[in-house]
Order: sequence, then structure tokens, then C-alpha cells
Amino acid sequence: MTVTSPTGHPAVHATGVWKIFNEGQANEVTALQDVSIDVAEGEFISLIGPSGCGKSTLLRVIADLTHATRGEIQVAGLSAAEAREQQKYGMAFQQAALFDWRTVQRNVELPLELQGWDKARRAARAAELLEMVQLADFAQHRPWELSGGMQQRVAIARSLAVDPPLLLMDEPFGALDEMTRERMQNELLRIRQETGKSIIFVTHSIPEAVYLSDRVVVMSPRPGRITDIVPIALGDRNEDTREAEAFYAGVTAVREALRGRHGGSTSGSDVRARVGEV
Repeated sequence: MTVTSPTGHPAVHATGVWKIFNEGQANEVTALQDVSIDVAEGEFISLIGPSGCGKSTLLRVIADLTHATRGEIQVAGLSAAEAREQQKYGMAFQQAALFDWRTVQRNVELPLELQGWDKARRAARAAELLEMVQLADFAQHRPWELSGGMQQRVAIARSLAVDPPLLLMDEPFGALDEMTRERMQNELLRIRQETGKSIIFVTHSIPEAVYLSDRVVVMSPRPGRITDIVPIALGDRNEDTREAEAFYAGVTAVREALRGRHGGSTSGSDVRARVGEV
């Protein structure tokens, strides 16, 4: 069943999406094939699959950074192009992509400058966001003075600047060490709890996908198709969650799905039932 927002629209609605690069040419590549999915308002979805399966391409299609060859994308009831123009989403990438010549505060302010906010409003909004990501004391520092994890927090704050209902995140913690990565996962869940944002998160890490998500969307090798969707029911996450039986059950369920053992198989069904009972 599709969960909809109070306006009657899912956060993201994708139907029959194909992405074919260089269509009709000798070097034609089908990156996405007949992808359909709805993301509910406030839901956290992770996309996982082998390298080159189209996870990042799907994120870029949703963001209207590249156009679908066929199919339909809606964000909060708007076309992908309208959603981009109205800044209905924020994006965070594997690299923080901050401007070294701007302070942390002015990096966060950048989307607001582009929208024409005055200086006082920009500063107030940036201060609010830096407080949220626990970097208020670093507002006047330069990005190169921060650790990798701190830079990613700045990037997340910037992605939230215009208060979009949707965050699109492409392996934002992939370059971090394991301990920092776990801390950032907890930070992201805290921010999600405080803001109620819908999040689509690309990762190659099965444990990360399970720890963060309401559902894990499993994609096939190219051409990318959705081959399984694994529901995750862990409740409120904390430091003990990664040692819980339900967490390991979720990891096993996703791993089985990546191996092509769908819900109809005995092992996959048993594991999904255990996750759903928690």
C-alpha cells in the first residue's frame, strides 16, 4: 500500500522509469529499466545493489539532473523539473563539495543567496542549521579546517537550507572511517527525527542500509531494475541496535535479496518475517 502525504501525494512517485544513454547509437547503455516505486512522506529508503546498477542514476533522474528516457517521476505531486525549480529537494554527495574560500556559515547560506534572501535572514537560517548539526562554534571556520565528518555535516546543513521536504543522498558517508561513519549515521537519524524529511539514500553497505532505513530497495546489475524491497522494523535506533537479533536478520534479508533469493524462498521469507515481527 502506498502511504501518501496530507496533500494526497507520495514524497516520490516513479512509474515505469527507463534511462538509456546514447539511445540508438553503437554505444547505447540501458542504465535503468522499468523502475517503479513510491516513497512515503517522512520515509527513509536506501538503494543498494552492485556498482553500476543505476542507483546514482535513479537519484539523478529524481532530481532532474538527467532526464528519464521513458516513464514518469513526481516529487510531492510535481514533475521532476518543477520540483527542481521550486527546490523541493536537497542533495548530499560522497564528497562534501564545499567552497574553501567561503566560511562554513557562507557555505550553508549559498542556496539562500541563490534564492535572494537578505543577509540577516541568511545568517539566522545558517545559525539555526549549524546548531542542528552541532557545528555552531565552527561557523567562521573554513571547510579545510574541519574533519571529513564535520564537512559532511556542513553539506547536510546546506542541503536543508531551504527546508525541502526531500533529501537525496548519494553515498555521503562512503569516504569516512568506520567510527566516524557510525556517528554520522546517528546524526542523520537525529536530524531526520527533528525535521521529518523524506530521505532516499544510496549506499553499498548492507549494515548501513539496514540501520538507517524503513525499507531497503534492492537493485539488479545493469540494466538496473528493482528486484526486491526489504522492510526493516527496528524501532528507535541506538548503540545497541547493531547488536540486536533483528538487525542481523535485516542484514541477512538484504544479503539474500542481493543474491537473488526473493521473498518466495524459504530462507528469505523466514528472515523477513522475523524483521517484521520486531
